[in-house]
Amino acid sequence: MGSNQDGNDGKFILTRELLDEALPKFAIATKAVHADDFSSTHKAIAPCMHTAVNFRYHRDPDTLKPHENTDPANPQDSHIYARYTAPNTTRFEKVLREIFGGRVISYSCGLAAFHGIMCLLRPKRIFITEGYHGVHRGIRLMERLIGVQKLTLEDLDQLEAGDIVHVETPLNPTGTARNLEYYADKAHAKGAYLVVDSTFAPPPLQNPLNQGADLVMHSGTKYIGGHSDMLCGLLVVPQHRVDEGWDGTLIEDRRTYGSIMGNMESWLGLRSLRTLDLRVGKQSATATELVSWLSTELQKPDSVIARTIEKVEHASIQHDALKQGWLQKQMPGGYGPVFSLWTKKAEIAQRLPSRLYVFQHATSLGGVESLMEWRAMSDEGRDPRVLRVSCGVEDVNDMKTDIQQALESMIRDFP
Repeated sequence: MGSNQDGNDGKFILTRELLDEALPKFAIATKAVHADDFSSTHKAIAPCMHTAVNFRYHRDPDTLKPHENTDPANPQDSHIYARYTAPNTTRFEKVLREIFGGRVISYSCGLAAFHGIMCLLRPKRIFITEGYHGVHRGIRLMERLIGVQKLTLEDLDQLEAGDIVHVETPLNPTGTARNLEYYADKAHAKGAYLVVDSTFAPPPLQNPLNQGADLVMHSGTKYIGGHSDMLCGLLVVPQHRVDEGWDGTLIEDRRTYGSIMGNMESWLGLRSLRTLDLRVGKQSATATELVSWLSTELQKPDSVIARTIEKVEHASIQHDALKQGWLQKQMPGGYGPVFSLWTKKAEIAQRLPSRLYVFQHATSLGGVESLMEWRAMSDEGRDPRVLRVSCGVEDVNDMKTDIQQALESMIRDFP
Protein backbone atom coordinates (compact mmCIF):
# COMPACT_ATOMS: atom_id res chain seq x y z
CA MET A 1 0.00 0.00 0.00
CA GLY A 2 3.02 2.27 -0.13
CA SER A 3 5.18 3.70 2.62
CA ASN A 4 6.29 7.00 4.04
CA GLN A 5 9.53 6.72 5.95
CA ASP A 6 11.58 9.43 7.56
CA GLY A 7 15.07 9.35 6.05
CA ASN A 8 16.77 9.61 9.44
CA ASP A 9 15.13 6.96 11.58
CA GLY A 10 13.06 4.93 9.11
CA LYS A 11 9.76 5.45 10.95
CA PHE A 12 6.46 5.16 9.11
CA ILE A 13 3.98 8.05 9.18
CA LEU A 14 0.60 7.62 7.52
CA THR A 15 -0.32 10.73 5.52
CA ARG A 16 -3.41 11.88 3.66
CA GLU A 17 -1.65 11.21 0.37
CA LEU A 18 -0.76 7.64 1.31
CA LEU A 19 -4.29 6.91 2.48
CA ASP A 20 -5.78 8.32 -0.73
CA GLU A 21 -3.39 6.11 -2.70
CA ALA A 22 -4.43 3.03 -0.72
CA LEU A 23 -8.21 3.60 -0.69
CA PRO A 24 -8.94 2.22 -4.20
CA LYS A 25 -7.47 -1.12 -3.10
CA PHE A 26 -9.86 -1.43 -0.15
CA ALA A 27 -13.29 -3.06 -0.12
CA ILE A 28 -16.45 -0.98 0.35
CA ALA A 29 -16.72 -1.87 4.04
CA THR A 30 -13.20 -0.54 4.69
CA LYS A 31 -13.65 2.58 2.57
CA ALA A 32 -16.83 3.44 4.46
CA VAL A 33 -14.92 3.51 7.75
CA HIS A 34 -11.62 5.08 6.69
CA ALA A 35 -12.14 7.28 3.60
CA ASP A 36 -12.48 10.43 5.74
CA ASP A 37 -9.73 9.73 8.29
CA PHE A 38 -7.92 12.94 7.28
CA SER A 39 -10.99 15.13 6.80
CA SER A 40 -10.45 17.00 10.07
CA THR A 41 -7.40 18.33 11.87
CA HIS A 42 -8.63 17.19 15.30
CA LYS A 43 -8.00 13.67 16.58
CA ALA A 44 -11.52 12.50 17.41
CA ILE A 45 -12.38 9.10 15.89
CA ALA A 46 -16.09 9.91 15.53
CA PRO A 47 -17.03 12.90 13.36
CA CYS A 48 -18.07 16.07 15.15
CA MET A 49 -21.32 17.75 14.14
CA HIS A 50 -20.69 21.28 12.89
CA THR A 51 -23.67 23.64 12.95
CA ALA A 52 -21.94 26.78 11.69
CA VAL A 53 -23.55 28.68 8.81
CA ASN A 54 -20.67 31.02 7.99
CA PHE A 55 -16.89 30.68 8.28
CA ARG A 56 -14.23 33.28 9.07
CA TYR A 57 -12.08 34.60 6.21
CA HIS A 58 -8.28 34.77 6.50
CA ARG A 59 -7.08 37.42 8.90
CA ASP A 60 -4.21 38.44 6.59
CA PRO A 61 -5.77 40.71 3.94
CA ASP A 62 -2.93 39.98 1.51
CA THR A 63 -4.05 36.35 1.22
CA LEU A 64 -7.70 37.12 0.44
CA LYS A 65 -9.10 35.89 -2.89
CA PRO A 66 -12.74 36.56 -3.86
CA HIS A 67 -14.94 33.45 -3.61
CA GLU A 68 -12.11 31.43 -2.02
CA ASN A 69 -11.32 30.63 1.59
CA THR A 70 -8.86 27.75 1.43
CA ASP A 71 -7.20 26.67 4.64
CA PRO A 72 -3.66 25.52 3.69
CA ALA A 73 -3.56 23.28 6.76
CA ASN A 74 -6.70 21.42 5.68
CA PRO A 75 -7.85 22.17 2.13
CA GLN A 76 -10.55 19.48 2.32
CA ASP A 77 -12.21 21.39 5.16
CA SER A 78 -12.30 24.92 3.77
CA HIS A 79 -15.64 26.72 3.70
CA ILE A 80 -17.33 30.11 3.26
CA TYR A 81 -21.08 29.64 3.74
CA ALA A 82 -23.12 26.53 4.49
CA ARG A 83 -25.33 26.86 1.42
CA TYR A 84 -22.13 26.34 -0.61
CA THR A 85 -20.29 23.70 1.43
CA ALA A 86 -20.02 22.69 5.08
CA PRO A 87 -17.75 20.34 7.06
CA ASN A 88 -20.29 17.55 7.57
CA THR A 89 -21.51 17.56 3.98
CA THR A 90 -18.02 17.67 2.48
CA ARG A 91 -16.88 14.78 4.65
CA PHE A 92 -20.02 12.80 3.82
CA GLU A 93 -19.45 13.28 0.08
CA LYS A 94 -15.79 12.28 0.43
CA VAL A 95 -16.74 8.86 1.82
CA LEU A 96 -19.51 8.43 -0.74
CA ARG A 97 -17.10 9.17 -3.59
CA GLU A 98 -14.91 6.27 -2.52
CA ILE A 99 -17.91 3.92 -2.16
CA PHE A 100 -19.63 4.81 -5.45
CA GLY A 101 -16.56 5.36 -7.62
CA GLY A 102 -17.80 8.68 -9.01
CA ARG A 103 -18.20 12.30 -7.96
CA VAL A 104 -21.10 12.48 -5.49
CA ILE A 105 -23.29 15.54 -4.94
CA SER A 106 -25.64 15.36 -1.96
CA TYR A 107 -29.07 16.99 -1.70
CA SER A 108 -31.74 17.61 0.90
CA CYS A 109 -33.84 14.69 -0.42
CA GLY A 110 -34.13 12.29 -3.33
CA LEU A 111 -36.57 14.47 -5.26
CA ALA A 112 -34.20 17.43 -4.95
CA ALA A 113 -31.57 15.23 -6.62
CA PHE A 114 -34.02 14.42 -9.43
CA HIS A 115 -34.74 18.14 -9.85
CA GLY A 116 -30.99 18.63 -10.16
CA ILE A 117 -30.94 16.16 -13.07
CA MET A 118 -33.74 17.96 -14.87
CA CYS A 119 -32.10 21.36 -14.43
CA LEU A 120 -28.74 20.03 -15.66
CA LEU A 121 -29.91 18.15 -18.76
CA ARG A 122 -33.03 20.22 -19.58
CA PRO A 123 -34.61 17.47 -21.68
CA LYS A 124 -37.52 17.98 -24.00
CA ARG A 125 -38.59 14.40 -23.42
CA ILE A 126 -38.10 11.77 -20.71
CA PHE A 127 -38.76 8.06 -21.18
CA ILE A 128 -39.87 6.35 -17.97
CA THR A 129 -42.18 3.52 -16.90
CA GLU A 130 -43.61 2.99 -13.42
CA GLY A 131 -41.11 3.71 -10.65
CA TYR A 132 -41.33 6.07 -7.70
CA HIS A 133 -44.49 8.19 -7.79
CA GLY A 134 -42.59 11.25 -6.51
CA VAL A 135 -40.42 11.25 -9.65
CA HIS A 136 -43.55 11.26 -11.79
CA ARG A 137 -44.83 14.25 -9.83
CA GLY A 138 -41.48 15.95 -10.46
CA ILE A 139 -41.91 15.34 -14.17
CA ARG A 140 -45.40 16.87 -14.04
CA LEU A 141 -43.88 19.95 -12.40
CA MET A 142 -41.27 20.26 -15.17
CA GLU A 143 -44.01 19.72 -17.77
CA ARG A 144 -45.83 22.71 -16.29
CA LEU A 145 -42.67 24.83 -16.21
CA ILE A 146 -40.87 23.96 -19.45
CA GLY A 147 -43.14 21.55 -21.33
CA VAL A 148 -41.25 18.30 -20.79
CA GLN A 149 -42.99 15.38 -22.53
CA LYS A 150 -43.22 12.01 -20.78
CA LEU A 151 -43.06 8.78 -22.80
CA THR A 152 -42.65 5.16 -21.75
CA LEU A 153 -39.71 2.77 -21.99
CA GLU A 154 -41.72 0.97 -24.66
CA ASP A 155 -41.35 4.06 -26.88
CA LEU A 156 -37.56 3.97 -27.23
CA ASP A 157 -37.80 3.79 -31.03
CA GLN A 158 -38.65 7.51 -30.81
CA LEU A 159 -35.44 8.44 -28.93
CA GLU A 160 -33.54 11.52 -30.04
CA ALA A 161 -30.36 13.26 -28.91
CA GLY A 162 -30.77 15.03 -25.58
CA ASP A 163 -33.62 12.87 -24.33
CA ILE A 164 -33.45 11.16 -20.93
CA VAL A 165 -34.03 7.44 -20.45
CA HIS A 166 -34.89 7.12 -16.76
CA VAL A 167 -34.67 3.57 -15.42
CA GLU A 168 -35.41 2.62 -11.85
CA THR A 169 -33.91 -0.72 -10.91
CA PRO A 170 -34.76 -2.59 -8.79
CA LEU A 171 -38.25 -1.30 -9.37
CA ASN A 172 -40.54 0.25 -6.76
CA PRO A 173 -42.54 -1.50 -5.33
CA THR A 174 -41.87 -4.92 -6.86
CA GLY A 175 -38.13 -5.24 -6.31
CA THR A 176 -37.69 -6.61 -9.86
CA ALA A 177 -34.68 -5.60 -11.99
CA ARG A 178 -34.18 -4.14 -15.47
CA ASN A 179 -31.24 -4.72 -17.80
CA LEU A 180 -29.19 -1.52 -17.66
CA GLU A 181 -26.78 -2.42 -20.45
CA TYR A 182 -29.74 -2.75 -22.79
CA TYR A 183 -31.02 0.73 -21.94
CA ALA A 184 -27.52 2.25 -22.04
CA ASP A 185 -27.02 0.93 -25.56
CA LYS A 186 -30.42 2.24 -26.67
CA ALA A 187 -29.85 5.69 -25.18
CA HIS A 188 -26.28 6.22 -26.29
CA ALA A 189 -26.94 5.06 -29.85
CA LYS A 190 -29.23 8.10 -30.24
CA GLY A 191 -27.22 10.60 -28.18
CA ALA A 192 -29.63 10.37 -25.27
CA TYR A 193 -28.74 10.05 -21.58
CA LEU A 194 -29.28 7.09 -19.27
CA VAL A 195 -30.27 8.11 -15.74
CA VAL A 196 -30.63 5.30 -13.20
CA ASP A 197 -32.50 5.42 -9.91
CA SER A 198 -30.60 2.82 -7.89
CA THR A 199 -32.19 3.60 -4.52
CA PHE A 200 -33.32 0.00 -3.96
CA ALA A 201 -29.84 -1.45 -4.55
CA PRO A 202 -26.96 0.70 -3.28
CA PRO A 203 -23.42 -0.64 -3.14
CA PRO A 204 -22.47 -3.36 -2.44
CA LEU A 205 -25.44 -4.73 -4.44
CA GLN A 206 -25.05 -2.83 -7.71
CA ASN A 207 -23.23 0.13 -9.30
CA PRO A 208 -24.94 1.34 -12.50
CA LEU A 209 -21.82 3.26 -13.56
CA ASN A 210 -20.48 -0.17 -14.58
CA GLN A 211 -23.37 -0.55 -17.04
CA GLY A 212 -22.89 2.87 -18.64
CA ALA A 213 -25.19 5.16 -16.65
CA ASP A 214 -24.64 8.89 -17.25
CA LEU A 215 -26.03 9.75 -13.81
CA VAL A 216 -27.06 7.60 -10.87
CA MET A 217 -29.67 8.84 -8.43
CA HIS A 218 -30.32 7.65 -4.88
CA SER A 219 -32.84 8.60 -2.28
CA GLY A 220 -30.23 8.43 0.45
CA THR A 221 -33.08 8.64 2.95
CA LYS A 222 -33.37 4.89 2.48
CA TYR A 223 -30.29 2.64 2.71
CA ILE A 224 -27.61 5.33 2.90
CA GLY A 225 -29.30 6.73 6.01
CA GLY A 226 -30.46 3.32 7.10
CA HIS A 227 -32.05 4.33 10.42
CA SER A 228 -35.28 6.10 9.39
CA ASP A 229 -34.07 9.42 10.78
CA MET A 230 -32.67 11.55 7.93
CA LEU A 231 -33.61 12.92 4.52
CA CYS A 232 -31.00 12.79 1.77
CA GLY A 233 -30.61 12.67 -2.00
CA LEU A 234 -27.53 11.77 -4.02
CA LEU A 235 -26.31 12.07 -7.59
CA VAL A 236 -23.29 10.05 -8.72
CA VAL A 237 -21.43 11.49 -11.73
CA PRO A 238 -19.03 9.24 -13.70
CA GLN A 239 -15.54 10.56 -14.44
CA HIS A 240 -16.12 11.29 -18.14
CA ARG A 241 -19.07 13.52 -17.21
CA VAL A 242 -16.96 15.17 -14.49
CA ASP A 243 -14.44 15.94 -17.23
CA GLU A 244 -17.27 17.69 -19.10
CA GLY A 245 -18.06 19.83 -16.06
CA TRP A 246 -21.35 18.25 -15.03
CA ASP A 247 -20.45 18.17 -11.34
CA GLY A 248 -19.57 21.86 -11.32
CA THR A 249 -22.91 22.78 -12.87
CA LEU A 250 -24.81 20.57 -10.42
CA ILE A 251 -23.01 22.15 -7.47
CA GLU A 252 -23.63 25.67 -8.72
CA ASP A 253 -27.30 24.89 -9.33
CA ARG A 254 -27.61 23.38 -5.85
CA ARG A 255 -26.08 26.53 -4.38
CA THR A 256 -28.61 28.65 -6.27
CA TYR A 257 -31.81 26.84 -5.33
CA GLY A 258 -30.58 25.91 -1.86
CA SER A 259 -31.24 22.17 -1.69
CA ILE A 260 -28.08 21.28 0.23
CA MET A 261 -28.25 18.76 3.07
CA GLY A 262 -28.56 20.06 6.60
CA ASN A 263 -25.74 19.76 9.14
CA MET A 264 -27.57 17.19 11.25
CA GLU A 265 -28.54 15.07 8.24
CA SER A 266 -25.03 14.90 6.79
CA TRP A 267 -23.62 14.04 10.22
CA LEU A 268 -26.19 11.24 10.53
CA GLY A 269 -25.23 10.11 7.03
CA LEU A 270 -21.59 9.74 8.06
CA ARG A 271 -22.65 7.65 11.03
CA SER A 272 -24.73 5.44 8.78
CA LEU A 273 -22.12 4.85 6.09
CA ARG A 274 -19.90 3.00 8.55
CA THR A 275 -22.36 0.08 8.59
CA LEU A 276 -23.73 0.32 5.03
CA ASP A 277 -22.07 -2.89 3.86
CA LEU A 278 -23.17 -4.83 6.94
CA ARG A 279 -26.76 -3.60 6.87
CA VAL A 280 -27.46 -3.89 3.16
CA GLY A 281 -25.78 -7.28 2.84
CA LYS A 282 -27.93 -8.73 5.63
CA GLN A 283 -31.12 -7.05 4.37
CA SER A 284 -30.55 -8.39 0.86
CA ALA A 285 -29.89 -11.93 2.11
CA THR A 286 -33.00 -11.79 4.30
CA ALA A 287 -35.24 -10.67 1.43
CA THR A 288 -33.89 -13.39 -0.82
CA GLU A 289 -34.52 -16.05 1.84
CA LEU A 290 -38.05 -14.80 2.56
CA VAL A 291 -38.90 -14.73 -1.15
CA SER A 292 -37.58 -18.28 -1.59
CA TRP A 293 -39.64 -19.47 1.38
CA LEU A 294 -42.81 -17.74 0.17
CA SER A 295 -42.34 -19.05 -3.38
CA THR A 296 -41.94 -22.60 -2.09
CA GLU A 297 -45.04 -22.28 0.12
CA LEU A 298 -47.05 -20.98 -2.84
CA GLN A 299 -46.54 -24.35 -4.53
CA LYS A 300 -48.32 -26.12 -1.63
CA PRO A 301 -52.08 -25.74 -2.26
CA ASP A 302 -53.07 -26.22 1.37
CA SER A 303 -50.48 -23.86 2.89
CA VAL A 304 -51.62 -20.65 4.51
CA ILE A 305 -49.43 -18.76 2.04
CA ALA A 306 -51.07 -20.34 -1.02
CA ARG A 307 -54.55 -19.68 0.40
CA THR A 308 -53.95 -15.96 0.92
CA ILE A 309 -51.16 -14.82 -1.43
CA GLU A 310 -51.54 -14.61 -5.20
CA LYS A 311 -47.89 -14.02 -6.16
CA VAL A 312 -44.49 -12.73 -5.04
CA GLU A 313 -42.19 -10.49 -7.07
CA HIS A 314 -38.45 -9.93 -6.57
CA ALA A 315 -35.28 -9.89 -8.66
CA SER A 316 -34.12 -13.19 -7.13
CA ILE A 317 -36.97 -15.04 -8.86
CA GLN A 318 -36.67 -13.36 -12.29
CA HIS A 319 -35.82 -16.70 -13.85
CA ASP A 320 -35.42 -15.49 -17.45
CA ALA A 321 -33.01 -12.74 -16.38
CA LEU A 322 -31.03 -15.23 -14.32
CA LYS A 323 -30.80 -17.64 -17.26
CA GLN A 324 -29.60 -14.82 -19.54
CA GLY A 325 -26.87 -13.91 -17.07
CA TRP A 326 -27.19 -10.13 -17.10
CA LEU A 327 -28.84 -9.98 -13.68
CA GLN A 328 -25.93 -11.61 -11.83
CA LYS A 329 -23.50 -9.33 -13.68
CA GLN A 330 -25.50 -6.22 -12.83
CA MET A 331 -26.14 -7.18 -9.19
CA PRO A 332 -23.05 -9.12 -8.11
CA GLY A 333 -23.51 -8.29 -4.44
CA GLY A 334 -27.02 -9.71 -4.11
CA TYR A 335 -30.58 -8.67 -4.83
CA GLY A 336 -32.52 -5.81 -3.33
CA PRO A 337 -33.98 -5.89 0.21
CA VAL A 338 -37.48 -4.99 -1.10
CA PHE A 339 -40.08 -7.28 -2.62
CA SER A 340 -43.85 -7.25 -3.13
CA LEU A 341 -46.76 -9.53 -2.31
CA TRP A 342 -50.10 -9.65 -4.14
CA THR A 343 -52.86 -10.89 -1.86
CA LYS A 344 -55.91 -12.73 -3.16
CA LYS A 345 -58.27 -10.21 -1.55
CA ALA A 346 -57.83 -6.47 -1.11
CA GLU A 347 -59.04 -6.61 2.49
CA ILE A 348 -56.16 -8.95 3.35
CA ALA A 349 -53.62 -6.43 2.03
CA GLN A 350 -55.30 -3.62 3.95
CA ARG A 351 -55.44 -5.47 7.27
CA LEU A 352 -52.41 -7.77 7.27
CA PRO A 353 -49.77 -5.14 8.28
CA SER A 354 -51.75 -4.30 11.41
CA ARG A 355 -51.49 -7.91 12.63
CA LEU A 356 -47.69 -8.15 12.52
CA TYR A 357 -45.24 -7.98 15.41
CA VAL A 358 -41.90 -7.71 13.59
CA PHE A 359 -42.94 -5.66 10.55
CA GLN A 360 -43.99 -2.03 11.05
CA HIS A 361 -46.78 -0.57 8.92
CA ALA A 362 -45.18 2.56 7.49
CA THR A 363 -44.00 3.99 4.19
CA SER A 364 -40.38 4.58 3.13
CA LEU A 365 -37.83 1.80 3.55
CA GLY A 366 -34.18 1.00 4.10
CA GLY A 367 -34.05 1.32 7.88
CA VAL A 368 -32.93 -1.32 10.34
CA GLU A 369 -36.58 -2.14 11.07
CA SER A 370 -38.66 -4.23 8.65
CA LEU A 371 -41.73 -2.64 7.08
CA MET A 372 -44.76 -4.04 5.33
CA GLU A 373 -46.87 -1.35 3.70
CA TRP A 374 -50.31 -1.54 2.15
CA ARG A 375 -49.06 0.32 -0.89
CA ALA A 376 -52.39 1.99 -1.66
CA MET A 377 -51.74 4.21 1.39
CA SER A 378 -49.05 6.25 -0.37
CA ASP A 379 -49.02 5.28 -4.07
CA GLU A 380 -52.00 6.68 -5.95
CA GLY A 381 -53.59 4.23 -8.35
CA ARG A 382 -51.72 1.19 -7.02
CA ASP A 383 -53.55 -2.16 -7.07
CA PRO A 384 -55.17 -2.43 -3.60
CA ARG A 385 -53.92 -6.02 -3.26
CA VAL A 386 -50.24 -4.99 -3.22
CA LEU A 387 -48.04 -5.11 -0.12
CA ARG A 388 -44.49 -3.75 -0.25
CA VAL A 389 -42.05 -5.52 2.06
CA SER A 390 -38.81 -3.85 3.14
CA CYS A 391 -36.49 -6.11 5.10
CA GLY A 392 -34.64 -4.77 8.10
CA VAL A 393 -31.99 -6.48 10.20
CA GLU A 394 -34.19 -8.63 12.45
CA ASP A 395 -33.93 -12.42 12.55
CA VAL A 396 -35.31 -13.97 9.37
CA ASN A 397 -36.99 -16.87 11.19
CA ASP A 398 -38.87 -14.39 13.37
CA MET A 399 -40.05 -12.71 10.19
CA LYS A 400 -41.33 -15.98 8.75
CA THR A 401 -43.19 -16.80 11.98
CA ASP A 402 -44.68 -13.30 12.03
CA ILE A 403 -45.99 -13.52 8.46
CA GLN A 404 -47.33 -17.04 9.09
CA GLN A 405 -49.29 -16.10 12.21
CA ALA A 406 -50.75 -12.97 10.62
CA LEU A 407 -51.95 -14.86 7.55
CA GLU A 408 -53.47 -17.57 9.72
CA SER A 409 -55.48 -14.92 11.55
CA MET A 410 -56.65 -13.51 8.21
CA ILE A 411 -57.96 -16.91 7.15
CA ARG A 412 -59.95 -17.17 10.37
CA ASP A 413 -61.52 -13.75 9.86
CA PHE A 414 -61.82 -13.76 6.03
CA PRO A 415 -62.26 -17.42 5.02
